[in-house]
Amino acid sequence: MTKETRASKDLSARGRKLTGYAAVFGQSASIGGEFTESIEPGAFRAALASNPDILALVDHDSGKVLARTRSGTLRLEEDAHGLRYEIDLPETTLGRDLIALAERGDLGGVSFGFTVPEGGDAWAGSHRTLSAVNLFEISIVQASRPIPARLSRHGQGRSAALLPGA
Repeated sequence: MTKETRASKDLSARGRKLTGYAAVFGQSASIGGEFTESIEPGAFRAALASNPDILALVDHDSGKVLARTRSGTLRLEEDAHGLRYEIDLPETTLGRDLIALAERGDLGGVSFGFTVPEGGDAWAGSHRTLSAVNLFEISIVQASRPIPARLSRHGQGRSAALLPGA
């Protein structure tokens, strides 16, 4: 399975918390200019129920852990709008820096890392609909990137291979 990332600019700071939506349901987005994609309600349900330890990272860097669901410092919820997150930032230099950057509006947004399980997507021409994903992390992204993000570096340059018949 190819590791993929998608991003959103929905990020706000409230005290020592970062909150927003990492994904919004039913919105079509261009992925690397090669195909469009939308996420169906329920796509995160199984992952949230079965993965007891989803991480909150900075820039998808496993060396920069901000929070995790196992400790309760990351809360994820799928509601009618999308995948909502709430991160309790640590009292560390990194945590303080992120709060300052968020309050100034200097962060790029939030992204989530996932794979698609067998049967978790459906293609109609060059449009992919995600109905299930294996979610393993969300990340606060510092640099502004085109939203939604392209495939991660693990899959970059291979997104055409995701197209049916490629």
